[in-house]
Amino acid sequence: MDRLEDVGRRVAIVGAGYAGMACAVTLADRGVPVTVYESGPVPGGRARRIVAHGEAFDNGQHILVGAYVELVGLMRRVGVPSEALLRMPLELRYAGGFALRALCRPAPLGLLGGLLAARGVPLGERFGAVRFMLALRRAEFRAGADLTVEQLLRSHRQDGRIGHYLWRPLCLSALNTLPERASAGAFLAVLRDTLAGAPGAADLLLPRVDLSRLFPEPAAAWLAAHGGELRLNERVRDLEALRREHAAVVVAVGPHQLEALLPGIAPRYAYQPIYTCYLEYPERVHLPLPVLGLDAGLVQWVFDRGALLGERGRLACVISAQGEHQQMSHEALAAACARELAQALPGLPAPQGSRVIAEKRATVECTPGRARIGPATPWPDLLLAGDYTDPEYPPTLEAAVRSGVRAARLCYAGLQ
Repeated sequence: MDRLEDVGRRVAIVGAGYAGMACAVTLADRGVPVTVYESGPVPGGRARRIVAHGEAFDNGQHILVGAYVELVGLMRRVGVPSEALLRMPLELRYAGGFALRALCRPAPLGLLGGLLAARGVPLGERFGAVRFMLALRRAEFRAGADLTVEQLLRSHRQDGRIGHYLWRPLCLSALNTLPERASAGAFLAVLRDTLAGAPGAADLLLPRVDLSRLFPEPAAAWLAAHGGELRLNERVRDLEALRREHAAVVVAVGPHQLEALLPGIAPRYAYQPIYTCYLEYPERVHLPLPVLGLDAGLVQWVFDRGALLGERGRLACVISAQGEHQQMSHEALAAACARELAQALPGLPAPQGSRVIAEKRATVECTPGRARIGPATPWPDLLLAGDYTDPEYPPTLEAAVRSGVRAARLCYAGLQ
């Protein structure tokens, strides 16, 4: 790879989330010295480890997929071991009986066969789902006018049980937006690259370490060994001063934080939350799979943190997007999650403790026609990175990493 010699001044990166650290690693890999400024005590941004009362928790529960090639590639580059992710062929199982697993066949036969063999939906709907995927392939996963996901599903008669168990949950997981509001265009981009992607693209990659250790912290260690540095607990308040001291600046913060640094540069976005309720059970409690779907209440997915991270007896209930849970106290929400788990898993004892973590602005709302902002700004030495700057993807960890890599390449080209 080409290296930039004698830059003279470092590049500053504001924000040590996945976008900022991806940008830093990409630049440092080309010989550009970088300094990353992070206002918090832990890198990771909106996907990080937090510590409360002496215990560590993730601020949300993320699933990666095999299509996250940029993120997985950078993880390998900075030395994250393969054991940090549990790789599973696509398998969705609900406590209520629905189950789908891709068959071990070349794409797209594995998925199509899995749809036909799915349990818990009528045979006619299974054939309908196969026809739906084939129609999307013929249309190159484009929807014409940007519809909502709900409109897309209705137009293809996918709003029955197959929609309830498969398409709607996939929309909520990937776009963090209710299907009646979510962008069909962004949803189709996800289906194209996962369910209809290359072999292994739809595999589930479940983190076996906390989200800061998954990439940002190893990236920081790698950066320090390659002439860069990460400054934690250092908030940037004067962007102009930073620009004077560095060859270029990449701002990789959330859009609500961007307004304080660069007023008026970004559109006014609406946001969607992610709530994670950790329930503590006796150590013997575990799930039949590392992740299990629920469909009869607030909880959408429950993760077995014992199977994944060795946190035996800890189950993490995830609720994506807006809903009635936002009006509940944390105590009431934890009680509701415990009741839903007890109904879905007969014999489950009462939890011994709970903690609710609410990321109220977890992602930008992914709606049709939402305003987009790219990496460029009116100033050649100032670039943006963040999941909301991706021209196609919904706000995922892969979108964040792709944006960081994109900004780094533009920054490097500008330094030539």
